[in-house]
Amino acid sequence: MTADNDTRDWTEKYRPVSLADIVGNDAAVKALRQWAETFGTGKKAVILYGGPGVGKTSAALALAHDMGWDYIELNASDVRTKDAINRIAGPAAMAGTFEGTGGRRLVILDEADNLHGNYDRGGEAAIINVIRNASQPVILIANDMYAMSKPLRESALQIQFRAILSTSVAKVLRKVCANEGLKCDPEALMKIAERTNDLRSAINDLQAAAQGSGQVTVADVSTGDRDVPETIFKVMGMIFRGKNMREALNATYGLDENPEDLIGWVDENLPREYQDDDLERGFEALSRADVYLGRTRRRQDYGMWRYAGFMMVCGVNRARRRHYGGFSRYSPPTYWQKLGRAKSTRVTRDSIAAKVGKACHCSKAEARSTYLPLLRFLFDKDEYAIRLSAQLKLEEDEIAFLLDAKKASKKVGEIYKKSRALIEEEIEEEIDLFARFGKRPGKPEAGEPRESLFMAGEEEEKPSREKSAKLDAFGEIEKPKRKRRKAPDGGAPIEDGPEEPGEAPMAAAMPAATESFGPAGAPAPQESPLPEPEKPPAAEDKCSKKQRTLFDF
Repeated sequence: MTADNDTRDWTEKYRPVSLADIVGNDAAVKALRQWAETFGTGKKAVILYGGPGVGKTSAALALAHDMGWDYIELNASDVRTKDAINRIAGPAAMAGTFEGTGGRRLVILDEADNLHGNYDRGGEAAIINVIRNASQPVILIANDMYAMSKPLRESALQIQFRAILSTSVAKVLRKVCANEGLKCDPEALMKIAERTNDLRSAINDLQAAAQGSGQVTVADVSTGDRDVPETIFKVMGMIFRGKNMREALNATYGLDENPEDLIGWVDENLPREYQDDDLERGFEALSRADVYLGRTRRRQDYGMWRYAGFMMVCGVNRARRRHYGGFSRYSPPTYWQKLGRAKSTRVTRDSIAAKVGKACHCSKAEARSTYLPLLRFLFDKDEYAIRLSAQLKLEEDEIAFLLDAKKASKKVGEIYKKSRALIEEEIEEEIDLFARFGKRPGKPEAGEPRESLFMAGEEEEKPSREKSAKLDAFGEIEKPKRKRRKAPDGGAPIEDGPEEPGEAPMAAAMPAATESFGPAGAPAPQESPLPEPEKPPAAEDKCSKKQRTLFDF
């Protein structure tokens, strides 16, 4: 493919194919290659962190090419929830590959430091779980490694990619010009390299300058400078060690931080830079800035932010009277971390209370005040902890909260694993039970006797009269016929024959006519049968059967 008919973006067209093509980060490339060659003996994941455009993603793709691995690239901005990560990244990190790829699949998760907020709750925990259970190499790419949680950072090897020197960037730009057939002024290329902080931006600027022409001059690249956002760490260095307080103040305007946050950064790192009298003067200026911030909150007059910013930047910068050498590591305010941990603890506690309340049919507040202390007591025994975790379907962070232990501890992992196994066993038992009840009783399996559930005891309860009973043509029991004979007085015929079981003979039941009535031979007066008194209709129940409840019985 030639430069004439290739319409791809130059950053993709000239992306390094091999690790040997990565410029400016030889130490990082060497560490990455060593991790890949010894995979299986150390950590399963690696974090590539550094500024944008320094070659992190290109190094990951080049590693897959050099090692002959298949790869899958995911973006944490799209796959950021727990369910999405377990559904996509989990199987990719555990499944094998086809033949010819070395048996490895590289999982690349870009923008891994963008997991934050309520929507992403559980995302980092899911990534840690994927790394823990992975059988394939995993690479996490992040701009700010410290935006990731500490357990996630500790679960992987950390490799830093530093900013590329301007001379190295200009060298790459010259190669691009040669391949594209462009006439480029070396001064113009150096100007592009110096005004950008990364190689990707430099290549994009070169492509924009060469658009529609066959050459790149200084005039083409001098039309405007790239707006490079400042980082908080760079601004901290300008405040504490800079010689121009105006530049430091202007640099704060490019930060994505308001004065309420910036004063926390200065307050946290001021004791690491200044000592003695300089430290006293620095805190004096910082206290005046805090006064202006308080007035801003009370009066809702945000014009006072200017005075607060001036005191916390220029006042602290002018408080230094002597030179301090050495390297200082800046960090965000400590109370931010405490607030974050406290909020995370409250969220975990409320999640457990909601599950307990659902199981015990009580409110979340009652479960939090009454049942959580009892659960903490029961979790001292592993057997109870496993069964309760399975019943409530607790996650690892919830188990760690009840045990008052770290989430990455061995005990928490064992209880979580055994509780999940117990849940799976119960699901399998329910499936087997449902399958047994699904059989039709009229069709027993092969080898089973054809016996009804109601057959036992039925033959014993049959009346003895059915043993000799005969069935008529309609399948009903045929009653035995009685013989008819004439009455001696010429009256109605009398039926003789076997009586029904339990029925006394009629002659024994009826008294003799001579005992009850007149002289012998006189016909007995016929007694008209007395009508049976009608039974009053039974009073209907106040509640019909359909309306009856347990309280009516």
